[in-house]
Amino acid sequence: MKQILIWALALMMGSAAYAEDITIHYNGSTAKVDQKAKDSVTVTVNGANVNVDSKYTSHKLTVLLTGKSDDGQLVLKTAGKAKVTLSKLNLTSQEGAPIDLKNKKKVEIAVANGTENTLTITACNDTANHKAATIWAKDKLLLSGKGTLNIIATGDGCRGIKTKDDITIEDITLNVTTSGNHLGEKAFGFGGFGGGEMPDFGNFQMPEGGFQMPEGGFPGFEQNDSTRRGGFGGGFPGGGFPNFGGGFPGFERNDSTQRGGFGGGFPAFGGGFPNFGEGGMPDFGGFGGGFGGFGGSNEEGEEDEEGGGMGFGGKRKYVASTKGIASKGKITINSGNVTVKTSTAGAEGIEGKEGVVINGGTVDVLSPDDAINANACIEFNGGTVIARSRGNDAVDSNPQGGFFMPFGGNNNQEDSDPAIIIRGGTVYAWSQAGSPEEGLDCDFAALAVEGGTVFSTGGGMGEMPSVPTNASAKQATALLIGINIVKEEPIYLYDSNNKLLETFTIPFSLRRSASLVTTPAFKVGNTYTVKTKGYEKTFTLNENFTAVR
Repeated sequence: MKQILIWALALMMGSAAYAEDITIHYNGSTAKVDQKAKDSVTVTVNGANVNVDSKYTSHKLTVLLTGKSDDGQLVLKTAGKAKVTLSKLNLTSQEGAPIDLKNKKKVEIAVANGTENTLTITACNDTANHKAATIWAKDKLLLSGKGTLNIIATGDGCRGIKTKDDITIEDITLNVTTSGNHLGEKAFGFGGFGGGEMPDFGNFQMPEGGFQMPEGGFPGFEQNDSTRRGGFGGGFPGGGFPNFGGGFPGFERNDSTQRGGFGGGFPAFGGGFPNFGEGGMPDFGGFGGGFGGFGGSNEEGEEDEEGGGMGFGGKRKYVASTKGIASKGKITINSGNVTVKTSTAGAEGIEGKEGVVINGGTVDVLSPDDAINANACIEFNGGTVIARSRGNDAVDSNPQGGFFMPFGGNNNQEDSDPAIIIRGGTVYAWSQAGSPEEGLDCDFAALAVEGGTVFSTGGGMGEMPSVPTNASAKQATALLIGINIVKEEPIYLYDSNNKLLETFTIPFSLRRSASLVTTPAFKVGNTYTVKTKGYEKTFTLNENFTAVR
């Protein structure tokens, strides 16, 4: 009897300690909260702004959001796991994230089955408090549910979704749109040295007459592969640069991201540096401002928005850029329908610092910058992916530090781990910017093709984009150089029996493209034909990887 009483008392204490659902109903400028358990959970309401502070570590807190408000917010601080369900929710915040998660454990945001939900942010001025996104999360985030979630970021500096840890997406129909401008640009291209402050170069003065080059110019940077891509060849010609007074003005490049340069950069050289001897730089249309950064930090400990590697491949830094989905961890998409559209130069569509993995579902990304970007491996294992960039690479992996290999990165494909792996599914990676931007960019690291259907197109690096080797192409792959792509004009792929294997239709025109193509139907030794209205080429796959000119 005594044991039964002790068990019953423990059960009662346990049930009292476990929080039940908290329901928040937004109605215009107010919010009504139904809190079934109050122990270890504090809820405060100010108009339509609701703060929930949960001390639970062993129980998953559940929160239901519904209703409509044009100026409301949920700030959820959790010590343990939590699940936030959205059901016919239309929530707009006039400043700061409509859903601001200060979580220490994974939080799941689930959309109720069959419902449509919309989160909108119109201003992100308070970036120091991590509010520069429609959904902001401090720890892991799971987006799920068989409903629809529209993420709309209209304010300057506002991202769609931003986390400091991993993001997983499954089942959900997720539509992310950002349309604001960046809040500002960092004054110097570096991001600080290892987290420290950058010295002030603003008043740096050239020696009178400019820097003097050694006779014959600087020697080229030797690369460790046979192509010597990225080297300066014979170097700059001697004679030195003229005195530019307050510093180096800035390389202007012909794309929006303006990679490369030094500080403000040297002045524009029009079409870019000419080739300086064997292995010289290709024509980049001018180089443009700012080394990539060394991972410096701002006052909140946030890493710089871009960078990785000291080379000419570093991108400009923004105080807050309007990316679609951004994570400092890894982004994994298992299923569902994900659409991302960004509008401002320099705003990537999907960026996972520690990698992007797509296992299934449908993913459609349109961006003026990289559509899909990572500082680690990008994996395509299944599903259908359309990644399109208007001004940069469609899919861009920056392993080990960035584009300019002498200062970081690995351009020896035989010795490096793959930067992009394609194992299955359908991958369309399209860059309409022209050379040197690519459909699939590995920064000279390895590209592995093990399966799936791929049609990647771009300008390439002097018509030689990132490509697999015979060893890394487990499925036969062709590089088609020179197709004149015409907007909405079909590109047909036939086998030797004139059987139509694939049809590709590109939504823009691109003269003399470099296109990487593979399909499970490809076999080494067989002959195939690619046709457009004004182009036809028959080729034989002599090896696992075959370049066709």
